[in-house]
Amino acid sequence: MGLRDVSVLLLYPPNQTAPGAVCKPNGSLAYPNLGGALREHGVQVRVFDACVGDGDDPLDQIFANPRPLPSGFLRTGVDDERILQVVADHDIVGITSIFTDQESMVLHCARLIKAAFPEKILVSGGVNARSRLPQFFGAGFDVVCLSESEHTIVDIVDIVRRSARPSFADLHGVAFLDDGQIRVKPARSQDVVWDLDTLPMPAWDLLPNERYWAIARPHSGLFEPGKELRYATMMTSLGCPFHCAYCHIAGEQEGSLSGPIGKFRVKSDDRVLAEIEALKNLGVDNVFIEDDSLLGDKRRGLRLLEKIQGAGVTICDLNGINLIHLLKRWKPDHEVLGALAAAGFTQINMPFESGNLRIIRKYASNKINIEKADLVGLIVAMKEYGFQIYGNYMMGYPDETLEEIERTIAVAREHVSYGLDAANFFLVVPLPGAPLFEMAIAGGHISPDFDPDMMNIYNANMTGTLVPSKVLEELRARAWEEVNSSTWKNAKKAWAAT
Repeated sequence: MGLRDVSVLLLYPPNQTAPGAVCKPNGSLAYPNLGGALREHGVQVRVFDACVGDGDDPLDQIFANPRPLPSGFLRTGVDDERILQVVADHDIVGITSIFTDQESMVLHCARLIKAAFPEKILVSGGVNARSRLPQFFGAGFDVVCLSESEHTIVDIVDIVRRSARPSFADLHGVAFLDDGQIRVKPARSQDVVWDLDTLPMPAWDLLPNERYWAIARPHSGLFEPGKELRYATMMTSLGCPFHCAYCHIAGEQEGSLSGPIGKFRVKSDDRVLAEIEALKNLGVDNVFIEDDSLLGDKRRGLRLLEKIQGAGVTICDLNGINLIHLLKRWKPDHEVLGALAAAGFTQINMPFESGNLRIIRKYASNKINIEKADLVGLIVAMKEYGFQIYGNYMMGYPDETLEEIERTIAVAREHVSYGLDAANFFLVVPLPGAPLFEMAIAGGHISPDFDPDMMNIYNANMTGTLVPSKVLEELRARAWEEVNSSTWKNAKKAWAAT
């Protein structure tokens, strides 16, 4: 029996946001990575971002007129009819689910597609999907990828090519339904790509880049309102040397569903430079580094930064650089700071996490001793190098006291007084897939049937915390208003209004 032609659609669902929140397209690297793997395998693949549309979809109308959902949230994107129109031409539809607070739209799309086209094969992946298998199979997904999936998606395509009634029983790193029961086959160590240079080049050209650039709303940072931002994201490494309780990477170890993909792995210098060149050829002039630990290997990082110099792009690290990697003997590491500046970095997020050493030791891998580190000196030095720097601070752990939270806010206020451009305050979110979620379940702080819509940094999702949830939400809002300058707040509001 010959192989049948199969085409794949990679679908970003419409976005849902709370009233007053800023809608930002997903645009994650998942689809360029999967698209590159499929293209290399000779598979017809299309990316459709239902949040922004493409072709003749009226971008201005889509973003200017979000529609209310029964939940009270706002839906930004094309309508269901348009989604079905695009889906009709494809055999396999992949829908990523990384962000738990967007799960409702992912499952809505799955139900919509399966009702109209029951023969289509629906595939999902991402930490939220693998952590919520009953919900995803209940919505109509046929298979969920449990790990990094550049190879898995190709295997799925080949299985579908061979049979109109495909079975995924021989694959590792997937979950699927078998006679109505969920079967799980965890990824193994040998399934992990240890040499990242062997991965296909990401297919960034499949994204609706011109629409992203016109909207100019990356997931972090501050940019001139109303001005086109020709940006793209990339990663020079995967995994992280730290295993913080609130991060999914801490759960991505040997023996987990995903296999040990949390282990820190790097691309070669030549591969990174080739990716930057590929982005420049698309017209990108702002490259956002999304590494979880860009300087996890400091010697490699310094060597790479030296080679990036003169690449002709502006570079931002908006996912955050671990503070310990910016220090040497607890003082600012001017070798690293100078290398970042020379390589073209302009904006850097700084994950201060907490103003309390106890919290950092218990929940943040004990990765920095804030009582020894000269963090004020680091802020002053980074401003001298010309960086825009934003601090991220977290509050609301189950056993965190009101005094500890006030200490974190006071530390943030001090950091702003020494030149930090802005302080972002996040409520701790026990996201599925992270150890903190299991801790919260075991401690009775969150119900297994939690509302995924509320799983974001503005909502206190845990009950029974030392500081009540309503007080936490008030503290977070007050801290942002009181600690940040009016200049920053007005700039953020102007940016959100564009």
